[in-house]
Amino acid sequence: MARTVKWTETATSDLEEVAKFIGRDSQFYAAAIVREVQAAARSLRTFAERGRMAD
Repeated sequence: MARTVKWTETATSDLEEVAKFIGRDSQFYAAAIVREVQAAARSLRTFAERGRMAD
């Protein structure tokens, strides 16, 4: 079952700040980490229950 994943303003801002920080040294790696995070978020649509169960 596909689910909707919504990015909060805080999450979007945090990702932008991470990209800026990494981008100081490497625009290539900044873009790569943004793509990786976005791909992980997209995978939550299908695999929302993945991961460890909290105790």
